[in-house]
Amino acid sequence: MINISKDSVFNLKPISFSDVREEVRALLLDDEKIVAAFKTVRDQLVFTTKRIISVDIQGITGTRKSFTSLPYSKVQFYSIQTPGFMEFVSDSELELVFASGFTAHFEIKGNCNIFAISKAISEFVL
Repeated sequence: MINISKDSVFNLKPISFSDVREEVRALLLDDEKIVAAFKTVRDQLVFTTKRIISVDIQGITGTRKSFTSLPYSKVQFYSIQTPGFMEFVSDSELELVFASGFTAHFEIKGNCNIFAISKAISEFVL
């Protein structure tokens, strides 16, 4: 479960943009584009050109969903860590610290262009 309301580490796996939930697409602004998308078992985390959108699927049936939007404009600073050479399981890490003091730490398993995500965040942070 992605609970973005407290400091957490999420083990995320990349998904294709076509697998992003329709409800998330409905939230996007006209000039907003998806940069990267990830999932846990049922939940999704979508990085766009303006923000991070978290989808928390709740309950046994999964009909109840919680959506959280974290705008890059509220990020004080961030850090990335790239995968090491010849790691058995390739992973990247992203840590964001928001103006409110909230810290989000994401661990991304598999092939991920962490630099594309970093560039999108930099456009608003810098």
